[in-house]
Amino acid sequence: MRGHPSLHVVDRGTLLTFAFDDLMRYHGPGSPAGVAIAFKVLELGLPLLESGAPPARRKIDVRTAFGGPGARDAFELVTRAVTEGRYAVDPQLARPARGRTLERFVFELVHPPATATLLLRDGFVDDEFIDLASMDSRSAAQEARLDVLKRALATRVMASAAADVVEVET
Repeated sequence: MRGHPSLHVVDRGTLLTFAFDDLMRYHGPGSPAGVAIAFKVLELGLPLLESGAPPARRKIDVRTAFGGPGARDAFELVTRAVTEGRYAVDPQLARPARGRTLERFVFELVHPPATATLLLRDGFVDDEFIDLASMDSRSAAQEARLDVLKRALATRVMASAAADVVEVET
């Protein structure tokens, strides 16, 4: 098992540190996979915004094609971007050329003058997950299966190095 990474930002001169468990407590149990993916996006992306130093929390804009509530809550806790109007789900960011499984897993972190665009790597989310997650209504059995897939995905993501989960688009 890997060590326990943490996320670092600065808010009004104070260094704030967030662990995955902090993000999960804020979000709750509903979408652990989205929380885990956002954690890895932030783990890899935050150091790119301020030359390795923790960036200013309230100057980070987040744009994504992924509308999942777990990711939204993770970004909110760390950056306050949702509350302060710096968070946007933008379908135009989708990358259909990446295939239906990966097309919406595009994340832009903007901390002027820097911008980091991160993409989920292949091999974490599969078609079954996308099919179940995108259904308007699910049977109890489908809901239970999706819960199993979410937990398994979160476990795989958090057991992996950030650079193995997401890549920086150049």
